[in-house]
Amino acid sequence: MPNWTVNDIPPQTEKLAVVTGATGGLGFETALGLAQAGAEVVLAGRNREKGHSALERIMRALPSAKADFEMLDLASLMSVRAFAEKMIARGKPLDLLINNAGVMDLPARWLTKDGFEMQFGTNHLSHFALTGWLLPLLRSARSGRVVNVSSLAHRGGKIDFDNLQAERSYKSWPAYQQSKLANLLFTFELQRRSDRYGWGLMSNAAHPGYARTDIIANGPGTKGVFGMVSKILRPLSHSAADGALPTLFAATSLEAEPMGYYGPKGFYELKGPVAPAYVAPQALDETSARRLWEISEKLTGVEWPGVERSDIASRLGELGRTA
Repeated sequence: MPNWTVNDIPPQTEKLAVVTGATGGLGFETALGLAQAGAEVVLAGRNREKGHSALERIMRALPSAKADFEMLDLASLMSVRAFAEKMIARGKPLDLLINNAGVMDLPARWLTKDGFEMQFGTNHLSHFALTGWLLPLLRSARSGRVVNVSSLAHRGGKIDFDNLQAERSYKSWPAYQQSKLANLLFTFELQRRSDRYGWGLMSNAAHPGYARTDIIANGPGTKGVFGMVSKILRPLSHSAADGALPTLFAATSLEAEPMGYYGPKGFYELKGPVAPAYVAPQALDETSARRLWEISEKLTGVEWPGVERSDIASRLGELGRTA
């Protein structure tokens, strides 16, 4: 793992990958790295103009790349469902699902089209739903992987089940922290359920450290306190390309592990070479993970398969005894 780069990505030829939020920043760099390794990449995003521009950039850099753009608005479950249906219609196994897109520290309590608090809805619920609807394609792949992009912010996060959608009070940064903690709870619970029910997935996560992207400008902005802090910390930041390396490692490396979490190795994991990242204790709380999963199913309407192989065996045994 020391000084792991895009040149260390194993060949991804014949593999299909979906990257959400791939029209810029970390998502674009992730898509570019996968395309460079030979994967067929679907760039998913909500802005068609930016999507086609990103696609053109990839094709200029890699004329033989296999890539295309599909509309996906994570602030709308209808859009998420439509995207999933398009992927299913392709009929190809899905080897890699990179749940990368996100919004950060929004100044007011904005809502998704389904009435969810925007950060929780976009960062967690829509990716939960997308993964569930694409599960048949992931299971049909030889070794499907799901990578959820979390954040250093998860460390101070708390799942406030009594104020999950910030209905009672909204504070922008705690809402973001909650959504990033939810990403990790989902990651680990997805692996537990895959192991229990025989889905055959590898579920892991990554964070970019402090990468220079547009997420601050598109969220809290660059003029307030957060903007001032970001300028002070800028010397401790790194490029979007470097910030994407932990995600690419989680998605492709033979060293990546189920329930692994990867980020930069440097000071406070802000930048540096790829390494295992610190996981806050609350992200390992299995009771919270199960509760969040059940609530997410109800809110999104996505029902995951849940019959254990042992249950199937016992039922077949019962049928044999009564025959």
